[in-house]
Amino acid sequence: MDRLPVVADKFYPGNPRELCHFFEENIPAVTSRNPAKLVVVPHAGYVYSGAVVGETLVRVEIPQTVVLLGPNHHGLGAPVALSDEDWLTPMGRVPFAAELARFLLQDEDPIVIDNGAHTFEHSLEVQLPFLQFFQEELSILALTISHLPLHRCQDVAGRIAQAIRLYGKPVLLLASTDMTHYESRSNAVKKDTMALERVRALDPTGLYTAVTSQKISMCGFIPTCIGLMAALELGADTAELVRYTDSGAVSGDINQVVGYAGLYVL
Repeated sequence: MDRLPVVADKFYPGNPRELCHFFEENIPAVTSRNPAKLVVVPHAGYVYSGAVVGETLVRVEIPQTVVLLGPNHHGLGAPVALSDEDWLTPMGRVPFAAELARFLLQDEDPIVIDNGAHTFEHSLEVQLPFLQFFQEELSILALTISHLPLHRCQDVAGRIAQAIRLYGKPVLLLASTDMTHYESRSNAVKKDTMALERVRALDPTGLYTAVTSQKISMCGFIPTCIGLMAALELGADTAELVRYTDSGAVSGDINQVVGYAGLYVL
């Protein structure tokens, strides 16, 4: 079975030529790329956040294997749900990284195979055309993640880091998240700065605490915490913010914005 695209022609162009044109217009030229352990990128419609994704991914080396971590917006399926299907996009098929999955699924807890959790979820699908643009031999593990207590985040992160070490090949972690939702630009900047400071400090516990205590509507903070935890176990020591913006930069409405940030962790 294949996981079919559900937000093509909604969140991003469904025509591969239009996709490539978007990439050519919105991905800057760079002179060098970094072997990152983690990227954190937004998942709104490309017109709003696609440039942030492109500006972030172009700064890192995209290996053949990527582990995608995204929020479960629809509440379907298991709390930590792995898709074992190949994914189709307008740019072609992205195969399931079965070899890496064998190391990840040495027992059923806390990660389980559950394709139903991915049926309507957009947060990972929108990343794939970008990744395919940079890496023609792409394969993926796609995980949707519901709200988890902090200790469960650490459990999942430990399992992912262990699997990557056993796999022994380059792997990039990608955490998919938007930032503050539907608040004024001034409120969004204030709240998102608190969250982004914790990411830049490589402080997943601080990020978890900031988001929950300050009621920051960062939809993918759990995937981001898990990505940071796993990256730290794999030796990460630096995080860089590439760009922060919000939907008002496109819509002109600064009273009800959604924030978008792109970061990479080395």
